[in-house]
Order: sequence, then structure tokens, then C-alpha cells
Amino acid sequence: MADRPLTLMAVHAHPDDEATATGGVLARYAADGVRTVLVTCTDGGCGDGPGGVKPGEAGHDPAAVAALRRKELEASCQVLGVSHLELLGYADSGMMGWPANDAPGSFWSTPVAEGAARLAELMLRYRPDVVVTYDENGFYGHPDHIQANRITTAALSQAGLTPKVYWTTAPRSTMKKFGEIMREFGADWEEPDPSEDGARPQIGLPDEDITTWVDTTEFGGRKYDALLAHASQSENIFFLRMGKERFTELMGVETFVRVHDTTGAALPERDLFAGLR
Repeated sequence: MADRPLTLMAVHAHPDDEATATGGVLARYAADGVRTVLVTCTDGGCGDGPGGVKPGEAGHDPAAVAALRRKELEASCQVLGVSHLELLGYADSGMMGWPANDAPGSFWSTPVAEGAARLAELMLRYRPDVVVTYDENGFYGHPDHIQANRITTAALSQAGLTPKVYWTTAPRSTMKKFGEIMREFGADWEEPDPSEDGARPQIGLPDEDITTWVDTTEFGGRKYDALLAHASQSENIFFLRMGKERFTELMGVETFVRVHDTTGAALPERDLFAGLR
């Protein structure tokens, strides 16, 4: 351990995911001297174009969108203090059921073994002590998030490494509060229908099922500014409507499920590096 820094690797699907799901921990641990490595799997080309033009609409140029989103991602990384940004460069697959899912070069259509081999190479280079990605449903069913989970799991096996591994999640109590705030701002928000349980996965977990709660309140402003750096997608980033203070109140704790550990650190945890220092 003495010959290299403690290292956190976050594996995300698109530009802006790093800020939404892990902006707090990236900023917190970077400030704490931890080496932070962000792996972004797709180019974000299915995001909004200038003026909010959507994929498939006249004037939407995926290559131009991807180029702009790369610049925004680099700006976000500067705000968060990310040490190393690694781009796998796969084409954005869009939402589940979109034609982009099966387009040549899309992340969703890429064999897991291929993506895993590239990620395993990065893991062997950086040898992360902690790896963070999405759960098996990609948090809300996005194909690129699901694929990020798949290649991360396969890459860890291929590389033969045993870091602490976490999946991002959200407590249901926070999701309820989030829904109330969305309605307050005039956005549509449907409360999950208990009768539909099993028909589609619910977002987040019951509070008691969450293993790891990391206080990132001190870095709420940076997380907000990192999201703000992704200005081209602002229509889709609801959190920005709250303002920095309200945002920090709601998003000041980032939560995870620990899925692999060799340290024996007691649960619940308040630190992704518990047992490592």
C-alpha cells in the first residue's frame, strides 16, 4: 500500500453520471488525498443537442453532441478534482427500446467480454482499492448503466483483483422527499404503485438495506457546480432547478450497497475506505 496511493475507481455510463451519482464522494476523497479515477463508458451522443433538440429530431448530430459533452465532462472532472479520466468511447445506446440500442458500436450491443477486457486493463493499471458502479438493473433500467455493471463485474474477475465494490443506490425515504420537491417545482412525478411490485424494479432501496452512508455535505456545492458544467443537458438535470442550498440539503449524503469486501469493516459504514486505513 505504501508504494501507491489509495485509489477510488468509479465506472459510469455517460458524461454527467459521475456528478449525479458520485460527485460528492469523488470530491470528498480527492480532497482527502485519494487518487480518483473516473471511467466513462459512452460518448453521450444520445443526449440533447443545442436548443434541447432530441435524438432523432432534425438538427440532432450525435457526433457534435458527443464532442460537446466530452468538454463538459472534462470541466466537471476539474470541479470534482478527479485525478484521471478514462474514456472507453462506446456509442451511447439511448434509452431501453431505442433503435440506438442495436446500432453498430453502441455500448449495449458490445460483447461484455470485450468491454470487460478494456476495463480490466485499466483496473490492472490503477489497482483500485474501491470500485463503484451501478446495480444489476442500472439503478433505473438504462441499458448503458446495466452494461456498465456487467463489464465491471466481469473485469474484476478477469483482473483477479479484490477491491471493495459498491453499487450506487438511493434510500426510499429520500426518493419520497425528492418526489415532493419535484411536484413543488411543477414536474411530473408518480409515486410507485405497490400493486405493481414485481412488474418493474423500484428505484432505490429501503433505508435498512443500504450498507454505506457517506456524508458529502461539505462538497455539495462542488457537486452542484459539476452538474452545472453539463449545461447542454440542463433540461434533463432536474436537480439544478433547486438551487445550490436546497440541492445540498437533499443530496448531501451519498448512499451505496457494499457487494464485495475483504476488510471485515462493520456495517453500516460511513466511509467507502473503512477497513483500508
